[in-house]
Amino acid sequence: MNILHSKLEEKLAGLPVSVAISLPQGGWIGPPDQAQVRIRCHNAAALASLAAGDVGVVGAAIVEGHVDIEGTMRDAMAAAVALMPSDPVAARSTWWSRLLARSRSAALHTLTKDSEQIQFHYDVSDDFYGLWLDPRRVYSCAYYAEHGYSLAQAQEAKLDLICRKLRLQPGERFLDVGAGWGGLLLWAAEHYGIEGTGITLSKNQHAYVNQLIEQKGLQGRVKMLLTDYRQLRVDQPFDKLASVGMFEHVGRAHMHEYFTVLKRLVKPGGLLMNHGITAGGTDNEQLGAGMGDFIEKYIFPGGELIHVSAVLEEMAHAGWEMVDTDNLRPHYAKTLWAWSDALEAQLDEALAILAQKGDPAQAAKTLRAYRLYLAGCATGFEHGWVALHQMLAVMPDGSMTTGTMPGAQSQYPFTRDYMYR
Repeated sequence: MNILHSKLEEKLAGLPVSVAISLPQGGWIGPPDQAQVRIRCHNAAALASLAAGDVGVVGAAIVEGHVDIEGTMRDAMAAAVALMPSDPVAARSTWWSRLLARSRSAALHTLTKDSEQIQFHYDVSDDFYGLWLDPRRVYSCAYYAEHGYSLAQAQEAKLDLICRKLRLQPGERFLDVGAGWGGLLLWAAEHYGIEGTGITLSKNQHAYVNQLIEQKGLQGRVKMLLTDYRQLRVDQPFDKLASVGMFEHVGRAHMHEYFTVLKRLVKPGGLLMNHGITAGGTDNEQLGAGMGDFIEKYIFPGGELIHVSAVLEEMAHAGWEMVDTDNLRPHYAKTLWAWSDALEAQLDEALAILAQKGDPAQAAKTLRAYRLYLAGCATGFEHGWVALHQMLAVMPDGSMTTGTMPGAQSQYPFTRDYMYR
C-alpha cells in the first residue's frame, strides 16, 4: 500500500490542478483544504485505478458510488487527462482485434438490439435533456459561426449550415435519418419550404416531434416515423438526405449496408449530408484508459467510432461521391462544455426529474454518469481523441448535362461559396 501511496503522491505533484485523495482507512494524500479537486475513495481498488490512470474505471466507480468527486467538472477533467499514462488513441489494432471488433459489431446491430440501444440512451427523460440542451433540443454539434454566439444561436447556425450545404429548395422531398427531437426537420420545413420525413427509434422523440408538427400546423408537409432506416419503404426516392449524429450507432460491420440503403432512398443526382462523430485515431477500436468501456456501459451501448477516412471509403464503395468534408471538432468541444455547464447549474432539478421514474438510486447513478460523459467528451474533442465531420456527398446520375458544370452529374455546383454566403 505504501508503494501505491507513493505513486499517487508522485502523480499528484505533476498535475495542472491541485488534487487531494482521501484514503479508505482514513487520511489524505495531498492537503484537502487547498485542493481544487477532492477525490474520496471508499475502497482500495479505486486507488489502484487512479494510480494506473484508468480514468474510465474510476469513472465507473464514481457512477456506482465507490468514489466521490468534489470540484468543477473542468478541473476534474484537467486532472483526469494528466493522470492518464498514454495517449488514449495510441493503441494499435491487430488482425485478431479487428476480427473480434467486426464480429461484435455485427452482433450488436440487429434490428432489435439497435432499437433497445437507442431507447436506452434517448428515452432517459425528455425533460432531463431539455434542461441542458438548447430550446430546440438539438443534440449534436453546434456551429459557432460567431465568437459570441450562445448555444441556441450556434445550433440554429448549424441547422442552417446543413440546409445551405444541401441546397434545400421549396417543395423538395427531404429525409432526416435519425431526426432526434426534430430540430433540423422542422427548421428545413419552416425556413426552406421542404416536404420532410424524419425517422427515429426513440419512442419519446417520435411522440415529441409529432406533437410539435401538430402545434406548428405542419401536418401534410412533415411527418415523423418510428422505424429503422433498414425498414423504411417509400413510393419515390427523396431529393436530399441528412443523417446527423446517426452513423455512430450503425456499427462498422453494417456501414456498407447503411450507405447502400441511403443510396436506395435518394434520387439520382441527390445529395447526402452525413454528419457525425469520428474516431481521432486511424487504428484504435475504441478510446483507451477505460473510456470506451465507460461510454459503452453507461451512455451509448453499441456505439462505434470510425475514422473519417474509413467512413469515406465505405461511402465510395456504396457509390457516393464525396464533394465536401468539414471538420468541426472544436465546435463540438464548445457545444459539450455548454451542455455540461448547463447541467452543472441545475443538478438538483436534474436529479428530481430523473427520480420521477421511481428509483432514486438509479436516478443518482444516471446523473453521475451524464456529468462525467458530457465533460469527458468535451475534453476528448478538445484534445483530438475524437472528431466531428460533416461529409457532403452526391449520388451521380450519370448524365453529362446535369448541373451547372459539364460532368457535374448532380445539382452540386462544385464551389463552396454558396455554403457560407
